Amino acid sequence: QVQLVESGGGLVQPGGSLRLSCAASGFTLEDPYYTIGWFRQAPGNEREGVASLTSSDGSIEYTNAVKGRFTISRDNAKNTWYLEMNSLKPEDSAVYTCAAEVDMVVTSLDSHDYHDWGPGTQVTVSS
Repeated sequence: QVQLVESGGGLVQPGGSLRLSCAASGFTLEDPYYTIGWFRQAPGNEREGVASLTSSDGSIEYTNAVKGRFTISRDNAKNTWYLEMNSLKPEDSAVYTCAAEVDMVVTSLDSHDYHDWGPGTQVTVSS
């Protein structure tokens, strides 16, 4: 059974940075085929795919709103992946959730493609 737990959310001023972590159990980042991602949902909005990484070839995909500011990465030894968020804006405020799909070989920003989800962590960007 896959379990995911996020950490690293909080309150940050506009222009600031945060790093979110997603610790996984029940599957290992050493497995050959999986896709991991980060999603966010602000009040009144639909869940939005932010970043995705697939193990098959290391491809990465970002939604346009975060390109150049956010970076997804992984640490196989810690079985953890990250979302480094820089130059944060108030519109980045949301609950951020990590997701994983085993045996997936492409990136995806579509939440319907993922079976396993963390509970989420709040990110608030405000002065």
